[in-house]
Parts: sequence; structure tokens; C-alpha cells
Amino acid sequence: MFGTFLCCLWSIQRILIRAASGRQRFHVLGAWDAVDRTLATVANITVVNTETMCDRLQKIASQGRVGPITLVLDNAKYQRNAVVRERAKTLGIELLFLPSYSPNLNRIERLWRFTKRRAVYGKYQATFADFRAAIEDVLHHVPTIHADSLKELMTLHFQEFDDVSLLADGS
Repeated sequence: MFGTFLCCLWSIQRILIRAASGRQRFHVLGAWDAVDRTLATVANITVVNTETMCDRLQKIASQGRVGPITLVLDNAKYQRNAVVRERAKTLGIELLFLPSYSPNLNRIERLWRFTKRRAVYGKYQATFADFRAAIEDVLHHVPTIHADSLKELMTLHFQEFDDVSLLADGS
């Protein structure tokens, strides 16, 4: 959302900080290929819905990938409906839904956090066009300028625990 993302600020004296105002949104649906480390996106300024999700699936399928395609998704309503599931089946894409409230398991969430930090946190964009351009610039440079920074962030390794006992507080 076009607005001010103030990281943190310490000041001895009160200062005024320029801030963007507005409620315009720039929507980006992205798919990160964890094997060849590429990003494919569909973006708009209107709304994310079943139609945009189907466009996203079509773009993934049209990349000519060999072998099975599994798309990891969160539980947004526009991703779980029958139209999207049928479209994915038609295109030969398996949809894998993560458990609720588990953004750390979804690698694309890491990329969105990285993008926000590089494009908008602590930065002033005077217009919505500047805001959009800043985000698009970061996403455009993912395979080049940001490749080294993303190498560790977008890893395939997850921490696993063996023989974990769960403790529950009954109070």
C-alpha cells in the first residue's frame, strides 16, 4: 500500500518527516522457482482475485518447464476456490497449501520482506508512480544486482528438530 513505512527513528529534537498519503495499492503475485532461482510475477493496481490467480497460473505454465510443477500457496480465498483448482489441474500444476499462520514456510514471503526493505522502508516516494517504480526496480534486479543478497535468504534449507516434545499449558 502506498504510504509511509518508517522503520525506526530516534531524535533528540522533534523533526517533521515527509510522508506519502493515499490508499492506493500495487498488487504483485509472484512465484519463486527454488531450483533455478528465478522469479515470475503478475502485477496490477486493481484487485487480486480468482482471475488474477488464474493469470498467474497461466504465466507459470507458459514458461515451458519440464517435469511436475508444485505451487506452494497460503490460504487466501482467491487461491483455494474451485475455479483456481480446476485451472491448475488443467495446466498440470499441483497446488500445495501451507497451514494457516505459517508465513515462514512460504519462501515468497521472504522475498516480499526483502523487497519492502529495499524499496519502501524509510524511503519517501512523492507519488504512487514513484512507489510502484521502486518496487518494480527491486523485483527487476532480483536475478542480477540482488542475486547474492538473496542466496542465503531464499535457501532450500529449513531447520528441523528430532524428538521434540510439545508442552501445552492448560491454564
